[in-house]
Amino acid sequence: MYDDYYGFSGKPFRLTPDHKFFFNSKGHNRAMAYLRYGLEQGEGFIVITGGIGTGKTTLVRNLFEELADKNVMAAQLVTTQVEPDDMLRMVCASFGLAHEGLNKATLLHNLEAVARARHAEGKQILLVVDEAQNLPARSVEELRMLSNFQVNDKALVQSFLLGQEEFKRTLQSPGMEQFRQRIIASYHLEPLNEDEMEKYIKHRLGLVGWKNNPSFDDGVFEKIYGFTGGVPRRVNALCDRFMLYGCLEERKALGLDDIGTVIEELRGEVAYQPERKLATVSSIGNSRGAETSLGGGEAATAREIVAIEEESELVYRVQELEAELGSLKKTIKQEQKLLRKAILLQLDVDEFEDV
Repeated sequence: MYDDYYGFSGKPFRLTPDHKFFFNSKGHNRAMAYLRYGLEQGEGFIVITGGIGTGKTTLVRNLFEELADKNVMAAQLVTTQVEPDDMLRMVCASFGLAHEGLNKATLLHNLEAVARARHAEGKQILLVVDEAQNLPARSVEELRMLSNFQVNDKALVQSFLLGQEEFKRTLQSPGMEQFRQRIIASYHLEPLNEDEMEKYIKHRLGLVGWKNNPSFDDGVFEKIYGFTGGVPRRVNALCDRFMLYGCLEERKALGLDDIGTVIEELRGEVAYQPERKLATVSSIGNSRGAETSLGGGEAATAREIVAIEEESELVYRVQELEAELGSLKKTIKQEQKLLRKAILLQLDVDEFEDV
């Protein structure tokens, strides 16, 4: 709609990740450098973390585009709450291998056989796991086991893991020491700063043929940054609506009143949820009166900050317990099946002996 009105060749602010719109910010450039470094090393794990909407999936799309003309057999796995047994099945499925009804030993054997065959052909095997924050610690450990496939001390399978900030907690837990020792590089993606965000918007517009139509008044980008915090996905959502507003109002120049109207509309919608950000507080210890700035310009005392942190920790712990409970239920079900089979077998034996 607005792409026709402004003479664009396409929509510049789609929410779906698209490598063609990849913006090489300082942070994304560093993250891509670590991924390329990992490929050169051909071993260990590369871990990229970042908040929701900071561009991790776009990084993956851009990486796969670069791999198109390289001698790499790559597969992407987007995880949910995957238990250890299902993890190996999903990895096999990602590489197009049989996985239904096979036990763990067979799955590992098949993966190693393919890895060795590709190695003999001079190819690298790369597994990219997106949304890794959803993985229980035991499932992450299954991924570590894949790094044990080796030929002449050279790893056959390399893994890149990308996830939200919670994934760092998983990796920092006491039982993950062996995994941490296999990480050769890690990077945390931050939102764009204000200058980068303006360049990001103009970069996306330029790719669809923008020639200063619409134009933007002074202060507009500052307002966009204030609302989005420089998070690319939030920037895309706001700018998409901003362009639509300009089209509907037939504006060739967009100013502060226009962006203000769009922001207020978004604030009133059900999908809107403001980010809560905590700034650094000096001497938080006993200073009850210490204050910091929360997202939205609200004030919070040091005690409130601690309460928020404790709440986040509690939510994380509950998620861990829910995952452990799910795993326990699965184990109990399997044991019940085995017990029923044993009872039936015993009944058959007793019946045979009576005869």
